[in-house]
Amino acid sequence: MKEKQSHLKSPDLLPIPHSGKKIGSVGFAFIWVGMAVVLAAFAIGGSGVQSLSLGWVVLATIIGSIAIGLCMTLTGDIGVEHGLSFPVYMRAPFGTIGTHIPSLIRGFVAACWFGINTYFGSTAMNGILFVLFGFDNWFVCFLIFATLQVINTALGIKAVERFADLAAPIIIIISGWMYLTLSDQALAEGRNVWAWVESPVTGGAAITAFMIVIMSNMGFWGTLAADMPSISRFIKGPKLERNWFKRNKSQIAGSLIALPIVQTFMVVIGGVSYIAVANYDPVVALQQAASGLVLGVLLLMIVFAQWSTNISANLIPAATIFSNVGGPKIPFWAGVVAAGVIGSLVQPWSLFGIIIPALLIVGGILSAIVGILIADYYLLRKRRVNVPDLYKDDGQYRYAGGFNAAGYIAWILGGVASYFLANYSFIVGFAVGLVTYYFLAKYWWFVKYKQAEIENPSDDEYLGITVGRDWEISEGNEEVKKAAT
Repeated sequence: MKEKQSHLKSPDLLPIPHSGKKIGSVGFAFIWVGMAVVLAAFAIGGSGVQSLSLGWVVLATIIGSIAIGLCMTLTGDIGVEHGLSFPVYMRAPFGTIGTHIPSLIRGFVAACWFGINTYFGSTAMNGILFVLFGFDNWFVCFLIFATLQVINTALGIKAVERFADLAAPIIIIISGWMYLTLSDQALAEGRNVWAWVESPVTGGAAITAFMIVIMSNMGFWGTLAADMPSISRFIKGPKLERNWFKRNKSQIAGSLIALPIVQTFMVVIGGVSYIAVANYDPVVALQQAASGLVLGVLLLMIVFAQWSTNISANLIPAATIFSNVGGPKIPFWAGVVAAGVIGSLVQPWSLFGIIIPALLIVGGILSAIVGILIADYYLLRKRRVNVPDLYKDDGQYRYAGGFNAAGYIAWILGGVASYFLANYSFIVGFAVGLVTYYFLAKYWWFVKYKQAEIENPSDDEYLGITVGRDWEISEGNEEVKKAAT
């Protein structure tokens, strides 16, 4: 029994106390700036302007970004309120063992995104070195870039915040420079970036194209919407605050303000890149639109963008998940290394053409998890969680052999539905997952496996910082404690 209990109590997965939450509103907003500056977002803009004007693409991006930002803030309350990470809370809707399968899929997706972003960052780094020194070997740049990111992330969450503080203002400045450069290039060739459309569509086709842009933006960040608690558990929240908006004000600054602004700007740059040089890959676009020192400085944006994105959006979530699956023998730093190795082994330099559609499909499937989490946390448990039992092998979340059948049925149905309605994958997967899980859990599974916080919905017993509590989980076999501070 000791081995199994300690497996659930990896030190890196214990609840973060109030004193350990170091990221405030400004810090989280800067982290979001770093995460949102990512090359794949350029593809949304580049694809969008082939059917719609840039103005309509911008409107769709704002709608999609705000919608996914709200989902992130909703799931992120799990981390703010209870200090819990994504894979630990997943033990509630999926079981103490069942949590590993969906978590590993999310971790694998994050590792793949790390590889893709590292590849594009390495091509930009190679471009800079070629301009400055005539050096031309992108694979060496890939190995160096991947190693630097892994080391930076393994240093811990504060190192991430410090890096984001440095990178964010540089990224903003150079992004503006990039936009002006490409806009001038397009205007010089007689194309107004806000009016030009490659193949305009009207009527129902225009509505479909508009919805695809919205879904693309939501699906793009769908996986992070699921595991936002892994980051939000480090975000500051006021104790004894029952107002949801005030308690999550630091989250709101990042997910509902910084994300939509930066995501929209990145999509605009992608659209302008396509209009200017018929290619939304900014490395290719910039090499055609600039030269010399200017090109080198602009390419530096790409390096910073991939670095900051990979740390917060890919390496940290993947490492947390791998640590959870491996238990105490797999510390956080080892999870970071594992994510880096997986991201390199998928060979993103040769698989990029097929891996993007694959990742979007997986993102749609994982959107069902977002619906399941929201149904479990808000609709069923009403934000109350029997946290000590999340770390017990024989607690209430063991269910049937460690699996919650309601969670798996809802996930499968939501995933299948999102696959067959790919253009609306996030909304379909989310809705099917939420509704199915709610009814299966409420009227079937939780009738068989009673949940203490549902049977006795006590704020004092099962809320976290709202009632001034830090959850304390002992690492041994002795009884876990609930400490009010």
